Amino acid sequence: MGDSKNLWGGRFIGEADRGFVDFNRSFGFDRRLFAADVRASVAHCNSLASAGVLTGEEAAKINGGLQTILDRGTAAGYFDNLESEDVHSFVEARLVELIGDTGRKLHTGRSRNDQVATDLRLWLRAAVDDLFQRVSATQGALLDLAEAHLGAVLPGYTHLQRAQPILFAHWCLAYFEMLSRDRERLEDCRKRVNVLPLGSAALAGTSYPIDRESVARELGFDSVSRNSIDAVSDRDFCVEFVSAGSLIMVHLSRLAEDVILYATTEFGFFELSDAVATGSSLMPQKKNPDSMELVRGKAGRVFGHGTSLLAMLKGLPLAYNKDMQEDKEAVFDSFDTVSACLGVTETVLRNLSVNEERTRDAASTGYMNATELADYLVRKGTPFREAHETVGRIVVHAIGRGLELHELSIEEMRSLSASIEDDVLVSLSLERTLGTKSQIGGTSPEWVTDSLAVARRSLLS
Repeated sequence: MGDSKNLWGGRFIGEADRGFVDFNRSFGFDRRLFAADVRASVAHCNSLASAGVLTGEEAAKINGGLQTILDRGTAAGYFDNLESEDVHSFVEARLVELIGDTGRKLHTGRSRNDQVATDLRLWLRAAVDDLFQRVSATQGALLDLAEAHLGAVLPGYTHLQRAQPILFAHWCLAYFEMLSRDRERLEDCRKRVNVLPLGSAALAGTSYPIDRESVARELGFDSVSRNSIDAVSDRDFCVEFVSAGSLIMVHLSRLAEDVILYATTEFGFFELSDAVATGSSLMPQKKNPDSMELVRGKAGRVFGHGTSLLAMLKGLPLAYNKDMQEDKEAVFDSFDTVSACLGVTETVLRNLSVNEERTRDAASTGYMNATELADYLVRKGTPFREAHETVGRIVVHAIGRGLELHELSIEEMRSLSASIEDDVLVSLSLERTLGTKSQIGGTSPEWVTDSLAVARRSLLS
C-alpha cells in the first residue's frame, strides 16, 4: 500500500524525479514523531471545532479516525512499505483512507511548517523529561557507590600527578555536582521547548479564529509563540537540547576516563564486573573496560550533532527552509546516544568494585601530606611562601632518604625548620589531613557525610 499523492501536488504537472523523491523523503526518520503528530492533530481538530470551522460530527469523526491510527501504530509493520513523504502526509493519508474526504479538512489553517515545529517540541519535551530521570538515576548510583565506601580514601590528582588525599565519596560527589548542573540545564532548556508554535501556519499566522492558548493548554504547553515567522523557523531549542546533551557527555566521558585509568593494573583502584567488561580475542587474561571506552568515544558524536545544527541554521533566510529537515536526525541520535550512555554509566557504577586497601595505600604515599606540613608551619607563625619553600626542602631530604614525610624523625625535620615541634606527626596523619578540610566543599568526613545527605534529598525534590 503506497501513498499516491503528496500534500502539495496541485501546482505541479510533471512527474518528480524518483531519485529526488527519495532524497526529499524524511519518513524514514521523522516517523518517530508519529504519536506527537497524532496528538497535535487532535488538538488542532478540537480548535477548528471550537472556531466553528468543523461541525461537531466532523470533529468526532476525525478524532475517532486519529485514535484508530494511533492504536494501529503500535502494530508491527504498520509503517512498512509505505511511500509517504513524511510523517504528516502519512497520518493524513491514513485518515482519509479511514473516514474519507472529511479527513482532508483537518489541515485547515495549518501548515506542515507549524505542524512539524509543534510535533518536534512535543517529542523533545518528553525526551528532556526522560533524560532528566536518567541523569537522576546515574546520580543515585554515584551516591549508592559513595555510601558503600564511606571510609575509602583516594589520591586526588592534578596534572595526573598525586596531589592530596580525598575521600572516595568526595570524588563521587564531584561527578554528582556535574550531573546536577546537567539537570538544571535540562530544566532550563525545557522552558524554551515548551512554547506552542501551532497556529502560526506557514509563516504569517492563520486567518481562522483558532484559540491558540486553548490549544496550548490542551497540549500542555506553557505559552504560545509571539511571532509566526520566528515560530516556524526557530530551532534554537534543538541546539540548546543537543548542547545540554553535549555537556552531559563531557561529564560522562570524564567519569569514564577516571574509571578506565583506575581500573588499569598500574592503578588497581577499581575493577569492573564481568557484566560491563569484555575480553580479548587473543589475550585470555584481559578484561577490557569497553563500556566506558564507548561512552568516552560517543561523546564526540553528540558534539558533532551540535556543530551540524549550528552550521545548518547559520545562513538560513526567514522563514522555513528545507534545510531544517536536517534537525531531526541530529536531535534523535543525540537523545539516543546520551540516553544509552547514561544507562550504561549507571550500570557500570552499580557493578564497580573499589580496592580500598590499594587506594588508601596510594593516598598515604608520594608526599601527599606536604601541603598539610606547610599549613602546619603557617599555624606556627611561618609565612606561607616561606613554609612552602621549607617543606620543599624537607621533601627533597625525604626523597634522598627514601622515606615518606611522616617517616622522618622530628629531629630531621626540625633541622630544616625550627618551627617544627613534637605535634607535627599528628598533623601529618592521613586522618588529620582529611579532617582539616572541613570548610564548605571540603573532603573532611563530616562535610562529606553532610553533603551526601543533601545530595540524596536533592534527588527527591
